[in-house]
Amino acid sequence: MAERSTLVEGLRAYRLIAGMWVRSGMTYRTSFVFTVVGNLLMTGLDFVSILLMFSQVDSLGGWSLPEIALLYGLSATAFGVADMLLGSMDVLGSRMRDGSFDVLLVRPAPVLAQVGADRFAVRRLGRVTQGALVLGWALVSVDVDWSVPKVLLVPVMLVSGAAIFSAVFVAGAAFQIFAQDAAEVQNAFTYGGTTLLQYPPTVFGKDLVRGVTFMLPLAFANWVPASYVLDRPYPVGLPGWAAFASPLVAVGCCLLAGLAWRTGLRSYRSTGS
Repeated sequence: MAERSTLVEGLRAYRLIAGMWVRSGMTYRTSFVFTVVGNLLMTGLDFVSILLMFSQVDSLGGWSLPEIALLYGLSATAFGVADMLLGSMDVLGSRMRDGSFDVLLVRPAPVLAQVGADRFAVRRLGRVTQGALVLGWALVSVDVDWSVPKVLLVPVMLVSGAAIFSAVFVAGAAFQIFAQDAAEVQNAFTYGGTTLLQYPPTVFGKDLVRGVTFMLPLAFANWVPASYVLDRPYPVGLPGWAAFASPLVAVGCCLLAGLAWRTGLRSYRSTGS
C-alpha cells in the first residue's frame, strides 16, 4: 500500500512539474513550433544517412530498406517517448555539482519525479513524430505476411521499448550519483543504444549482439520481436517464445533501475556546493 501511495504521489508530482514546463514553453507559440519542426528535421538526418547508403547498395547486412526502416521507426519512436519523459535525467551530474540536487531532496515530492519532469520539453515530440512517420512508411512497404500476433507485436514493441529506454535513463542517473560526472557515459547507452538498434544485428559482431541481448537487453526493444515479424532468425539463436518476452524484459529492467535509483539515493553525499 505504501509503495502504491508513493507511485501515485510521484505521478501527480511529475504531472504538475511537467505541466508547469509545458505552459512555460507554450508562452511563445511561434518559437515552440519552429523548435519542434527543427527538432524533427535534425533527427530526420539519421534516416537520411540510411537513405544515402541505400542509394549505393541494395541491402545492408542482408536487410532491405523497408526492413531497416522498421527497425529505425521502432527504435526512434520508443526512444523518443522515453527521451521526452525522462531525457532531463542526463543532467543530474551537473545538478549535484552546483548543489541544486540537494534542493530536490528536501521538497515534499519523490525525487525521481522531480528529476524526470525537470525542464520537460514538448519540443521532443519532433523525435517521436519523425520516428512514427518512418515506422508508418515501413509498415506499409515491408514485405510481411501479417498475422494477429505480428500485428499485436508492433504496439508491444513500442511500449516495451519506451519502458526499456526509460529504465536505462533511470539507471544512468543512479550511476551519476556514484560517479558525480558521468552524463556522457549515460548518453552512450541511451542515445548510442537507439542508434545501434536502428541497424540490423547482422552488421555487428556476435559479442556486441550478445551484450545488448543478455547484459543490457536493448535488443528486446526491436531486434528480437522484429525478427519474428520479418520471419528472420533471432540475433543469437534465442528460443521461439523470446519474441514475446519484451514486456517481461521491460518490467525486469524497470525493477532493476528502481533498485539502482534507491541505492544511489541512499548513498548520496552532498558535495557541499
